[in-house]
Amino acid sequence: MAMSKGTEDPELRFSAVLAVAARLPGVRINREAYLRQALTRHCSEDAIRRAIEETPAAAGIPLEVLDKAANDSINYETAKASALSAAAGIPGLLFLPATVPADVAQYFGHMLRIAQKLAYLYSWPDLFSDDPDDLDDATKGVLTLFIGVMFGTQSANAAVGKVAGMMSKQAAKKLPQKALTQGLIYPIVKKVAGYLGVQMTKRTFANTVSKAIPVVGAVVSGGLTLATYLPMAKRLKRHLSSLELTRPTHLVVNPEGVVIQEPFVPEHAE
Repeated sequence: MAMSKGTEDPELRFSAVLAVAARLPGVRINREAYLRQALTRHCSEDAIRRAIEETPAAAGIPLEVLDKAANDSINYETAKASALSAAAGIPGLLFLPATVPADVAQYFGHMLRIAQKLAYLYSWPDLFSDDPDDLDDATKGVLTLFIGVMFGTQSANAAVGKVAGMMSKQAAKKLPQKALTQGLIYPIVKKVAGYLGVQMTKRTFANTVSKAIPVVGAVVSGGLTLATYLPMAKRLKRHLSSLELTRPTHLVVNPEGVVIQEPFVPEHAE
């Protein structure tokens, strides 16, 4: 029997899994709650409040503090993803039709969790609306690019840098909708989604092999997740932390009434 176009098209296949993963319980990160939890041991209440209302960069939070919080989140999410992957490998061959699709969705769900946490630390705006069933095209596009960076796609690296540059210059508190859905970035999003669809198919096959033997499959599957998830999360961290958005800034209004950003200078600086 012929396969449907949605099944054949890697771009559509990845987009479908992304949509499912984004709706899994616990995948969406509350930006305010996360920033407060991640920064509370390192920053004053005033700095945390400004980081939430504006961005960590606007609050003047040092990059080394953000990096420490990012590493803590990466370690937590890696341990959680590996444990869930190992648990999915316990049933063995009999339950493969149920466990493999669920594990793939869960894996990408954990990718989305760490992508959001890193984005919020490194001064990206809230990625999701309050509607749990809503996933707009701009959010879908930037999440696709983040995962592309995690997979080492150079075009995704460049596109994320361009999006960050747009937001930095405009002091924007939301994603550039037009660029991500019909502008210069959109063709790159589609290309990256197609690449990720192919990679996702390869991962599904690897999961099938690793889970074929009960218990042993759990060890192999958990180890495979640990070996892939950790370096991919660190790759995204390195890229996001290097972008212009992370540079401490403050907002000013020029004579024409346009809000711009200028470098943040601590009060004690000469």
